Amino acid sequence: MTWPVGKKVAPGFSLRNQDGGPISLKQFRGRPVILTFIDPLCRNLCPLEAKTLDRVVAHMPAAQRPAIVAVSVNKYADARTNLLLDKTKWSLPSNWHWAVGAPGALARVWKAYAIGVSVATRTIAGIKVHRITHTEAAYLIDPRGYERALYLYPFRAQDVEHSLGSIAGA
Repeated sequence: MTWPVGKKVAPGFSLRNQDGGPISLKQFRGRPVILTFIDPLCRNLCPLEAKTLDRVVAHMPAAQRPAIVAVSVNKYADARTNLLLDKTKWSLPSNWHWAVGAPGALARVWKAYAIGVSVATRTIAGIKVHRITHTEAAYLIDPRGYERALYLYPFRAQDVEHSLGSIAGA
């Protein structure tokens, strides 16, 4: 799905990054942003989506790379150790930023971007286990803060690259 220039303002938010500092869309104004929704403990689709996004930016000059902001969909997994482990294990690019926060703050972001998140909790051998199911999606936000494209996973890196090229030319 795509939107024309200036049609749909990306909903703002204020969360925390992987280092505990503030993160918001506003801080990236002036450069494109890929906003995605990832479970830090996921070991199936989320790492594959992360690798696809890495391919999007891998061959771009550093100055032209969009920021990648991954809003957590798993409030149980937002410990800094999990986020840093994923950075290494998934070989995340330097322009990757985690966005975590209180459950209510995360839920507001999910709702603003129509991301469904479902948690199934079970007790196995006396241990609570949370299975997270969520919409696998990435939004492309232009340098002025407008939504320009939505990709549902599985998407292709070249499709996102094409949209980034369109934004650069707009």
